Amino acid sequence: MTDRQPGLTSPKAQLIAGEVRRRIVGREWQQGERIPDEAELAVEFGAARATVNKALQLLADEGLLDRKRRAGTRVAVNPARKAVFTIPIIREQIERAGMEYSHRVIAQRRSPVPDPTAARIGVPAGREFIHLRAVHYGDDRAFQFEDRWINPDSVPGLDKVDFRHQNANEWLVRNAPYLRADIAFSAENADARDARLLHIPKGQALLILHRTTWNDTGPITTVRIACHPGYVMSTTN
Repeated sequence: MTDRQPGLTSPKAQLIAGEVRRRIVGREWQQGERIPDEAELAVEFGAARATVNKALQLLADEGLLDRKRRAGTRVAVNPARKAVFTIPIIREQIERAGMEYSHRVIAQRRSPVPDPTAARIGVPAGREFIHLRAVHYGDDRAFQFEDRWINPDSVPGLDKVDFRHQNANEWLVRNAPYLRADIAFSAENADARDARLLHIPKGQALLILHRTTWNDTGPITTVRIACHPGYVMSTTN
């Protein structure tokens, strides 16, 4: 899955996007058909051209429109809506469930990124990242174990952060905006480390999330998250 964080969109732009979306879904505008230009739509909807532009870009981000400079905007052929994924903050999820949140850093150090990970995220072999392992708790019960690599070259101010007092998940969400992300879910049996840190039997089936985010300078972070059995993950779409 490849996504980017949504920007702020005005209510007027959302209304315009909703009507244009309705026309596309209702096939008033056919696949491949060029739609009216921004100036025409601005007159029709009584809105500023910049507002129309934001509405059309929102639909382009969803995969419903193809926008090309000088060629106009067309309804996408075989449009597929793209997911907009907001990275959840584990502290907020645990607190919403009525539990007291805490976390513990198991290890934090600069280390060369393993070759398979480096190849997957597109950095040279041997590049040093911050390697962080931490566990998130609710009412002192382990909920997630994360094994995370953070790229100091893509995150200004990283050297001043003490992740023993502020968890990396929340700090990165709030301070390291991403342009795209790859997210994959899988089921794995708990290895010895998973079992020890989540307080479960070795071999227990776990939900595993692998997530990597990038900005315009390169990868920000890549993380493997092992979720305690029964953990429910929620996202905002």
